[in-house]
Amino acid sequence: MVAALQAAPRRCLGPHLNRRCTERRAWKTYNSWGAVCVVQEFTCQAQGNSGACQKGAYDTHCRSHDLGDKVWVYCPTHKKASFQKERWTALSISEEAKETKMSKLFQLLLYICIADKLHGQYEGSGNTESSYNEVMPEQTRYTPQLDHRNPHWCHTLSLSNGEATCFSPRGGHYRSTLGTRCHLACDHGYRLLGRASVHCMANRRWSGTAHCRQIRCHVLPLIEHGSHTCTEGVAVDSRCDYTCDKGYELEGDRTRTCLEGGLWSGAEPTCTDNDPPMIKCPTSKVRLAGPGRQTARVSWEPPLVKDTADMTLTDVTLMGQEPGSDFKEGIHVIRYKVYDQARNKAACKFIVRVEVRRCPALKAPLHGYLTCSSDRNNYGAVCQYHCDGGYERSGTQTRVCQFNRSWSMSTPVCVRFEINTKVRTAAALLDQFYEKRRLLILSAPDNSDHYYRLQNMMLQRAGCGLDLRQVTVIELIGLPPREVGRIKDRQLNSEVIEGLRQALRISRAYFSMVLLDKHGVDHERFINPTTSEELYSIIDNYMMEEEERERLEEKRDYCD
Repeated sequence: MVAALQAAPRRCLGPHLNRRCTERRAWKTYNSWGAVCVVQEFTCQAQGNSGACQKGAYDTHCRSHDLGDKVWVYCPTHKKASFQKERWTALSISEEAKETKMSKLFQLLLYICIADKLHGQYEGSGNTESSYNEVMPEQTRYTPQLDHRNPHWCHTLSLSNGEATCFSPRGGHYRSTLGTRCHLACDHGYRLLGRASVHCMANRRWSGTAHCRQIRCHVLPLIEHGSHTCTEGVAVDSRCDYTCDKGYELEGDRTRTCLEGGLWSGAEPTCTDNDPPMIKCPTSKVRLAGPGRQTARVSWEPPLVKDTADMTLTDVTLMGQEPGSDFKEGIHVIRYKVYDQARNKAACKFIVRVEVRRCPALKAPLHGYLTCSSDRNNYGAVCQYHCDGGYERSGTQTRVCQFNRSWSMSTPVCVRFEINTKVRTAAALLDQFYEKRRLLILSAPDNSDHYYRLQNMMLQRAGCGLDLRQVTVIELIGLPPREVGRIKDRQLNSEVIEGLRQALRISRAYFSMVLLDKHGVDHERFINPTTSEELYSIIDNYMMEEEERERLEEKRDYCD
């Protein structure tokens, strides 16, 4: 390493890369960023005069003394030194540093601090105890001193046409100490440009700047046939009043105010003439709704309009339904309005009345109910009569509301359903239930069959629910010649029993049940006893129409 230092000049590292060192002897030093620089032929002098440097005679704390072609570093003597005279060390600045035009602050950061121990022989010192090429690793960096107690670390902050509210770590009476934070706000009518909050930094400067600019609204344009006057021009809170020329009327805002956002309140008014146009609407209309309908289609010609100043008027507005559309029953007010070029308004109106001819409202029959189309009693509506379970209709099923406001046909009634068990054939028996009732046919080898007895007990408990669902139970019990067929307590003829078994393929050998819908279709078969809930579920979900299901829902609590 010594040979290398003597052979060629050393250069600095880090941010001072390739800066040439000007002396001959080798020393290791650091700048303020920690860059290593090898200095050659260190000479210790006192104010430019020759002096001797003694081993261990210097402290490592140094400070800047002067600036120029050399950086002078003041090194006070160590308290154990053999002499107490203060000394100065000088490091010549290289030509390359001069070419880069280093600022004085930058040169100050390149100071050299003398190590705690100094080895080697210096020129003029007479010390020959060690080699002059020894490199010393010690270095102390410079740290700037910050003063938080200085009441005027930064200059006093002021804001023209505004206010600075400051908070200092030292208390509310301090406004410029280190770390003080200030919030900036402008007076009414001014807008802040710049930082809304700044703080006093270590470099004795505030972290930002700001100023207050006056808020102005744009100049209001002149209105046609009118003028305006303002109290404060275009400044904030200036009020402008509008007036119209004689013969014109002001429409819109009479006054406008300049707001803090730089905009005027309200909207620009207009001055218009006072002579409205003339408009004539069509005559009122009366229409009857068609059969089965509650609306009527109504048409009319557009209104007649004219104006004393304008040859043609096209700004005609309809308020209501368009002509040629369908109108519901009742009275409808149709309005038109028209504006001339000066925006004078004229309006007219007429009435469209739609009548729906209606019959008297029908009442549901006793033990039954009604289903009607359209609106139940309007002209053309069709109503059908239905009877509850256990009852059948006597009379017509359908009635229609006629144009003369009366119903066709006479009113039917619901009578208790009577079953004729004295018929001789199964077909005659089944015809009585067609489209009226559902059938549940129960068959067992004898009345002691435990499946039969269990099922019969459950059916007796479900009698009300089956009746609501319009289900009739037929029992076929035993074997010929003692075979019995019955509907409740009414006995069936043996020929009818045999006809039912043949038509529906019902065996006598084991317990079974067959569920038929209102059209006599075999819908479900059971070979084991079935609960009432299972029967209800099959009937409600698969054998009922939506309307009948809704009726059942209304009477669901009837059997509780």
